[in-house]
Amino acid sequence: MQQSRAGGMVEIAFLMALCFFLPLYEAPKNIAWAGYALVWIWNRARARDFGGAWDAWDTLIAAWIVSPFLSAAFAGLHGGEWRGSLDVLRYGVVLWMLKRSRFTDGELQVLLGTLASSALVGLGMAVWQVWSGSHERLELNSVGHVNHTAIYLAIVLGLCASWVFAGRQILVAAAATAFIYAGLLGTASRGAVGAGVLALCVLAAAWWRRSRWPALAVAALMATTLLGAIFGSASVFEKQKQLSGDVLNYRGHAWDIALSAWRAHPWFGVGVDNFSLLTRGEQEPYRTLFTHAHSLYFNTLAERGLAGAVPLLVVLVAALVALARRRPSSGDSAQDCLLWGAALSAWLVTVVAGGVNTTLHHEHGLLMALLLGLWFGRRHGVGARL
Repeated sequence: MQQSRAGGMVEIAFLMALCFFLPLYEAPKNIAWAGYALVWIWNRARARDFGGAWDAWDTLIAAWIVSPFLSAAFAGLHGGEWRGSLDVLRYGVVLWMLKRSRFTDGELQVLLGTLASSALVGLGMAVWQVWSGSHERLELNSVGHVNHTAIYLAIVLGLCASWVFAGRQILVAAAATAFIYAGLLGTASRGAVGAGVLALCVLAAAWWRRSRWPALAVAALMATTLLGAIFGSASVFEKQKQLSGDVLNYRGHAWDIALSAWRAHPWFGVGVDNFSLLTRGEQEPYRTLFTHAHSLYFNTLAERGLAGAVPLLVVLVAALVALARRRPSSGDSAQDCLLWGAALSAWLVTVVAGGVNTTLHHEHGLLMALLLGLWFGRRHGVGARL
């Protein structure tokens, strides 16, 4: 790709800004996204090279981006369906642009480091807000609700752990992993904590052929967590005790509403961000609780119907197949292992936590697109098979 040095530097600068402001501040994050998209298109248009021939992944990503707008055009209810569809456009476009971009090892290190650093800064701000009494729960400033914050932290946990396992800046990465893990436990979000722990275990198993120590490190971390729960008061276990009468915390009711909406509007759903319209007539606490279905899968069925659910499931399955096929071998570089581990963690947390939380939404949707897109650009290249 032939593009000017200045144009390339501006492009990287906007992408770094997006990575940094993603969990921190809304306006700078949106400006960075728009700037990156515009400069990326400008640079490729000048070079007359958008990354090669169209391939199967381009088709999948395009179908995924278009699907919510198709659902909006035929939505069963009318409210915020067009505005809500822009969320998929934002992270879908990032995934597509990164897939068709090539970065140096140094640039990848900076981008991944910026994503990890911004999460650490955001978590530090959140801890200070709780300690000072201005907030009751840990919430990243630009991510919001504690469950969404937990999803974001669980993905970053996998990124930091992959950094440790890949042998890059081990002491710093280990300290970052410990801080993010403690913050994740502090959210008491059971679905995200479970997904984060699963990601650590899967990463350790994936590294088994290269090294045994990641498995030992994860086992020690789990043992420490259990001891802390037994002799202390781990908030996630305390929350489970409090909800012993309703383990799903009213989610079963939300899923019933979602299934009823899907049966009424099976093909195109009620429109993105229109789930709250389904619960207007409900009695408290459901009226305020169910702004979404508390599940990626139920929410997608209800809001987008089969027209939106099928492209999403195909993309998720295709990504899993790609990750399984491209599992790093003993001869791969530490950089390849780091990128693969980060992408796998993003996929795992999104899919597993998505069973009981609405993942792939706003900031953690962009975070998954960033990590998966950087790995695609590195390992798949244009014209790669599914």
